[in-house]
Amino acid sequence: MHEKKATLYALSAVLLWSTVATAFKLSLDYISPLQLLLIASGTSVIVLGIMLYFQGKLKVLRSLSSVQLGRMVLLGALNPFVYYLVLFQAYNLLPAQEAQPLNYTWALMLAYLSVWILKQRISWQDIIAGLVCYSGVLIIVTRGDVWRLEFSNPLGVTLALGSTVLWALFWIYNTKWAIEPIVGLWINFTSGFVLTLIWATYSGALVAMPLQGVLSAVYVGVFEMGVTFFLWLQAMRLTTQTAKIANLIFLSPFLSLIFIALFLGESILPSTLIGLVLIVSGLLLQRTKKKEV
Repeated sequence: MHEKKATLYALSAVLLWSTVATAFKLSLDYISPLQLLLIASGTSVIVLGIMLYFQGKLKVLRSLSSVQLGRMVLLGALNPFVYYLVLFQAYNLLPAQEAQPLNYTWALMLAYLSVWILKQRISWQDIIAGLVCYSGVLIIVTRGDVWRLEFSNPLGVTLALGSTVLWALFWIYNTKWAIEPIVGLWINFTSGFVLTLIWATYSGALVAMPLQGVLSAVYVGVFEMGVTFFLWLQAMRLTTQTAKIANLIFLSPFLSLIFIALFLGESILPSTLIGLVLIVSGLLLQRTKKKEV
């Protein structure tokens, strides 16, 4: 029974995560990346706060030391503030079918940065996984014409790949400075929202916005930054087969392409599919290494 519930929670999270790339693009048709982050992060603060309350985690929040609180506030400047501004701008510049797979390489970046920051060893599988993943990236960003090395949008590609560095750094330091996950995330998003609000006020982004953009941004806040995290945590807590459940996440980028084609009308290029298969294959190879250790 627990395994069925775990699978249901995990599949629900994967399905919701698969929709957010489409929601990003729909929002950005009407509002700016900064406005999208402002609404989404504000929504996330409310959603995560409700979860904190009903899970009885407020006492954990009150028990944090000033050092722990300061660290989480600092991480909030990294994510959501800087990370999502970079990611949303990448989506603003690139087709969703390109931005989404490029951002998906964050797991590989996490392994490489862990070697440098956490002094972990790098294996031959990490190296091969990197070659496989980034060959997939090259195919996607050149739209299959790898020999000419002409990127569809060099700045967008740089931002999409740069976002993987920011995301990996966030999770590395979150692990080093570990506190209750949902408590840490609420502090991260609260401090990130405050920074976003200050920047939006300073830059003149606090203006009336189209309802379509606002609703899409609220959706992002609820499902990219809120409820989906809870569903995934529940799945991890209920299962006794962590690797099996965790592998379900590899369904997400392929499901995402279906939503991108259906709701954004993008014609999915063969190069995108080939590149995505290579990226996922590299990440699976990396996971195989972790299970063997």
